[in-house]
Amino acid sequence: MLTQQPRNGRAPSVKDVAAAAGVSLGTVSNVLNRPAVVSVATRERVERAMAELGFVRNESARQLRAGTSRALAYVMLDGGNPFFHDVAEGIETAAEDADLSLFVCNSNGRSEREAKHLDRLLQQRVQGILITPVDPDAPHLADLAQRGLPFVMVDRFSRAGGHCSVAVDDVLGGRIAVEHLIDRGHRRVAFVGGPSSIGQVRERLQGARAVWAEFGMPEEDLIHLPTEALTVNEGRSAGERLAGLPTRRRPTAAFCANDLLALGLLQHAVTAGLRVPDDLAIVGFDDIDFAAAAAVPLTSVRQPRQELGRTAARLVLDEATNPDHVHEQATFVPALVARASTGTARR
Repeated sequence: MLTQQPRNGRAPSVKDVAAAAGVSLGTVSNVLNRPAVVSVATRERVERAMAELGFVRNESARQLRAGTSRALAYVMLDGGNPFFHDVAEGIETAAEDADLSLFVCNSNGRSEREAKHLDRLLQQRVQGILITPVDPDAPHLADLAQRGLPFVMVDRFSRAGGHCSVAVDDVLGGRIAVEHLIDRGHRRVAFVGGPSSIGQVRERLQGARAVWAEFGMPEEDLIHLPTEALTVNEGRSAGERLAGLPTRRRPTAAFCANDLLALGLLQHAVTAGLRVPDDLAIVGFDDIDFAAAAAVPLTSVRQPRQELGRTAARLVLDEATNPDHVHEQATFVPALVARASTGTARR
């Protein structure tokens, strides 16, 4: 039975717990922070008092004393893209294993919004930040490093090497996507994707152009159709533009910079009565779950999405806890997953 109840309807405090359990404040503190030093019987008595009082520890006060919280944070680039949710799931798995919480923020591709998120997270004293940045060279990212806060760049390479990064080889991804289409007999291919400010888009196009040239294809037959965003709507819009090209210039295949664009292009093609892949073959990038479930299952370049997240979390936790931490640039190899949306081009 409790020996004392909190008064005036206020939240129970550590003092209330100590009084109810008949122990000192130091004993309650040990139960909260160093339970191994308290005898089993005493610990059970204190924990019972906490449960009966409805005591919840003041985590904000603990953070102020410790100088850090028991949380990581992930600032994703686009909350509407399932790819980033899969990455976040991998991060959360690693955070849970370390008994940490995860804050998830969405910059929505806006640098100023990203900077505001980072300011708030610094105020929250998170243990580390994982970020897929709008611009890897943004000044507010350099500020993170100067403050000494552990952070890892996700789905981006760290060119300067001043912090950890985790990414897939996007140039290679572009190469294997277009080589797959060339192997299927396609000789006019569109690259659909933008804006060019996004590093992955630039690198996937770079890989596409490199393999196209190596196969001796005319430069003008790899047609670049930039988009304003990496969304389903922009994919449908790209389909309209493809349909408007002269027949002799119209590609027989398209490599899209991500799966959302590819799914939008596929939707437009089906609505327009085109046969996929006979009239238009389509390759996406990321291999999100929706790719295999599409009306015509989508060929895509697979990224190990959850593994990206888990690796990034492991690196940021190592930086936060290991005085001998060495920055690492982890690179994953993409793989083509061929499905029904690609086939031999008809002439």
